[in-house]
Amino acid sequence: MNGNAVMATSKFTDSAVAEVFTAYPPALRKKLILLRNLIFEVAEENKDIGHIEETLRWQQPSYLTSESGSGSTVRIDAVRGNTQSYAIYFICTTGLVDDFKVLYPKPFKFQGNRAMIFDVADQLPIDELRHCISLALTYHLRRQPKKNKRK
Repeated sequence: MNGNAVMATSKFTDSAVAEVFTAYPPALRKKLILLRNLIFEVAEENKDIGHIEETLRWQQPSYLTSESGSGSTVRIDAVRGNTQSYAIYFICTTGLVDDFKVLYPKPFKFQGNRAMIFDVADQLPIDELRHCISLALTYHLRRQPKKNKRK
């Protein structure tokens, strides 16, 4: 898939989230909608993730696995003070970004232990990004202790 392609957009169910997307400059909006769609697609492809709740957290579009509790919150937003950059944010205490740095040191630019940063001119590494989103949305499932199968 072309990293600059925009897939069919899921309908907004939260008007406050829709307003945030409307306020982005067109080039950033296009890229952020691509990230948004990837999040919904990854969730749809994995029955363990279930329904994604889209809401605002810290005034940023945020994606939660409220129904299943399978994952960690993922947020997306423009990088403050930069009309050419945007990011996907993860909860810093999860260690997810550190894992992503080990898995994918080349295709991504990272901001500390909380974000992947992109430029609007970047072609996104879609497969790698889908994997990272999947790891975030299943974070709690992987952290659960394995059940003892012996009786």
